[in-house]
Amino acid sequence: MSKNGFIACQISFEFGKISQFYILLYRNLSSFQIHLYNAQYFAFMLTLLRTDSDHEHFIALVKLLDAELAILDGEDHAFYAQFNKVDKLKQVVMAYDGPIPVGCGAIKAFDNEAMEVKRMYVLPEYRNKGIASQVLAALEAWAQQLSYKKCVLETGKRQPDAIALYKKNAYQLVPNYGQYAGIENSVCFEKELFDSLTLPSIHQV
Repeated sequence: MSKNGFIACQISFEFGKISQFYILLYRNLSSFQIHLYNAQYFAFMLTLLRTDSDHEHFIALVKLLDAELAILDGEDHAFYAQFNKVDKLKQVVMAYDGPIPVGCGAIKAFDNEAMEVKRMYVLPEYRNKGIASQVLAALEAWAQQLSYKKCVLETGKRQPDAIALYKKNAYQLVPNYGQYAGIENSVCFEKELFDSLTLPSIHQV
């Protein structure tokens, strides 16, 4: 596939009452966009855009994420916040419903072989629609393109939805790494990216 081109595929999954969607993927050197829409009603469109941590919409969503985490983490929030700085993230994926920024995620180098997934967030009213999984898949694809072999991440035991998301996307529990070693509330995961497939049943057209 060329760097500038379109590929399309058909995918079935639950999205409210609509289960049959088409995906159109556009890729170039600076962006990665996925458009999900109902073939008959055009009821929903999701666009995933590659950017960095200077993007104003990313900054806005991260503020919402931090406010939510401050409640969930309680007195532990200050400890986690020191590891969640966003001023130097070069790989950020934004999710949009039309012009509305609805979700985000980022990766940063963890070591020579792994990228660490950071700052995953979806607006509450857009959750349980598969958006976080699409953002995660886009981040994994980006990590692969940069020749990394796996992704690692940390989340909290007080975030069962996040834990379920990562397990659903084939992440495996690992001993807490680095600064999270010995932290009772932390749960760490990793996923090997060998032979990973970012989108199912893709056909070039």
